Amino acid sequence: MNRSAFSLPALPALVLALSVGACATMAPPPSANPVEGPCNAEGARWAIGQAVNDDVVNRILRDTNSRDARVLEPGDAATMDYRPDRINVDVNDRGAITGLRCG
Repeated sequence: MNRSAFSLPALPALVLALSVGACATMAPPPSANPVEGPCNAEGARWAIGQAVNDDVVNRILRDTNSRDARVLEPGDAATMDYRPDRINVDVNDRGAITGLRCG
């Protein structure tokens, strides 16, 4: 009977050693939108009536001092947690921005 290079009792030790390395904490990547303060929806009132797209959302993020944007279409479910660094972009069924609010 030919035995492999690893004996059966060594296998759990190998699995444990590999899994400990996988648990190491990694630093989050740097944000593309550095936030200097809390969200200010007034900074992007220009966007109301605009079609929502990546360029518009990126400018909204910059102009409102927000880290994250959440685009909400009619009927979308959304969590009720308040985040001072997030801008909510409400759009109608045609994809036009109808409102902006922080949180």
